[in-house]
Amino acid sequence: MTRPVYLVDGARTPFLKARGKPGPFTPVDLAVQCGRPLLLRQGFDARALDLVILGCVNVIADEMNPARVAALRLGLGAEMVAFTMQINCGSGMQSIDTAYRYIRDGSHEMILAGGTEALSHAPLTLRQEAVEWFGEMSQAKGPLAQAKAVTGLRPDFFKPVIGLEHGLTDPITTLNMGQTAEVLAYHFGIDRKTADAYAMESHHRLAKAQEEGWLDDEVMPAFASDGTVFVRDDGVRPDSDMEGLAKPKPVFEKPHGKVTAGNSSQITDGASWVIVASEAAVEKHGLTPRAEIKDSEWAALDPAVMGLGPVLAATPLAQRNGLSVEDVGLWELNEAFAAQVLSCLAAWSDEDFCREVLGFDSAFGRIDRDMLNIDGGAISLGHPVGTSGNRIVLHLANAMQRAGHKTGIATECIGGGLGGAMLLEAV
Repeated sequence: MTRPVYLVDGARTPFLKARGKPGPFTPVDLAVQCGRPLLLRQGFDARALDLVILGCVNVIADEMNPARVAALRLGLGAEMVAFTMQINCGSGMQSIDTAYRYIRDGSHEMILAGGTEALSHAPLTLRQEAVEWFGEMSQAKGPLAQAKAVTGLRPDFFKPVIGLEHGLTDPITTLNMGQTAEVLAYHFGIDRKTADAYAMESHHRLAKAQEEGWLDDEVMPAFASDGTVFVRDDGVRPDSDMEGLAKPKPVFEKPHGKVTAGNSSQITDGASWVIVASEAAVEKHGLTPRAEIKDSEWAALDPAVMGLGPVLAATPLAQRNGLSVEDVGLWELNEAFAAQVLSCLAAWSDEDFCREVLGFDSAFGRIDRDMLNIDGGAISLGHPVGTSGNRIVLHLANAMQRAGHKTGIATECIGGGLGGAMLLEAV
């Protein structure tokens, strides 16, 4: 037998643009910044939690197993078990899914599940030739051997490579993530103007959500050591227009590509947590759930078209739960690239694709854009890789409450050719 599982509460930091140098917060700093106020506003002792799970992709050397470091800094005690998840862009959602399954199956009652990422702290690495030269130098015995090794030194050995460049390139296909979006734009006929229009809408929706105060309960201020306070996602451009979005040149497929810096997700720092609880824990601590986690699904596909991950994950999830496209009130689909989101929408509407790839008799259907990412997404917010999957689940629960929808699906593509999806139902 399985038990109901609830998303009780959650909070995140503002998402902060990477500034070309290490930002004010490490991954654990970010996790603590939003974790502390989240736990302080609960009516239970934080040590009542059974487990801490934290998604993080770019773990820095000073914070190995950031889940454990964060749990200790949050004052959860030396006895608190904590472990870190890594499934690229799905890490933050995987933390929720693991918590959901532990609680559903009866081994745990209440879990803190999150995601964190500080992409501005991505390491600089040496090229392989430089590593080999340093290794040769360290093994050279005596002055003659060392002198000989020195002759192999080249100036470019001291030019580092940003680790993020490697991380965003698929090692199997050798395509970077932007190039996979270009592949989808080609297959589904997504033009530059349509992609730019989607990006503009993302900025306008986030700007409106900030102005209306719809994110105030979700976004906790972050306080830097120099006294600077960050209160809002700072990547949003409220005045974004088609004229401005037409100016950036294609980044990945010059000169005719469709993917630009303006219609792609931003490189960003940020963290997010949710509290996941059983029905017994909800009753014991007098909690008010925001949503019930009903089901989840993970899928795999060719890494060259990894952006279609949401289609392969969310569609069987909906089908298994007897839901048509019209039955899903709200959708959160992580905006890795405008062309990627638009390709997913096109795939769901394409009868041939749904028949040949999904095994359907007809198209899954057209998702109403008014029901998709209603408060913007990663194009305007940013995409801290290990965090985004957690944020979209948290925000979906909050948006469903605000808009009065019964059912919602959060879904995302995942680098390496994966997709994840989670089904929520209003309580």
